[in-house]
Amino acid sequence: MNLRRRRRVLVLGGARSGKSSYAERLLARARKVDYVACGALPDDDAEWAARIAVHRERRPSSWRTLETVDLVAVLSRPGPPVLVDCLTTWLARVMDDSGVWTDQPGADDRLAAAVDDVVSAWGGSRRRVVGVSNEVGSGIVPATPSGRRFRDELGVLNARVAEASDRVWLVTAGLPQRLR
Repeated sequence: MNLRRRRRVLVLGGARSGKSSYAERLLARARKVDYVACGALPDDDAEWAARIAVHRERRPSSWRTLETVDLVAVLSRPGPPVLVDCLTTWLARVMDDSGVWTDQPGADDRLAAAVDDVVSAWGGSRRRVVGVSNEVGSGIVPATPSGRRFRDELGVLNARVAEASDRVWLVTAGLPQRLR
């Protein structure tokens, strides 16, 4: 595989579609990988803790886990390949941190700036980057305004990251299809 041409890869899919496993397989030959876990750590959510445990157990011990939402810092520094899992949880945390849900003044501007910064870092990273995100455009329309807002923001983020990617995959029922 020519890493120069396929340096940035986005893997999309629905919940439990196999997108994370597929993304991990794309980097299986790399001895070292920076695995960026963007999801919040579980407090008292046993189901979320079990999901995290499955992901941790699947990863090679030589991969380093970074639990952060500071994707710009990770993508901007040199190092081994990066696996970002996932942009969906990154966006959820950034929307929280930006004050979108509490209508804080300037929240939309902070969110837009964070998305712009990540898309720019993604496109400009000199590292090999594989990112995972939920494809939300084909699902049920959320019943709440906040659900629709999140779906819309994630759709825009996915489209922008896909545009800045060399390869884009869609995983459905465990079957990857190359979109680009």
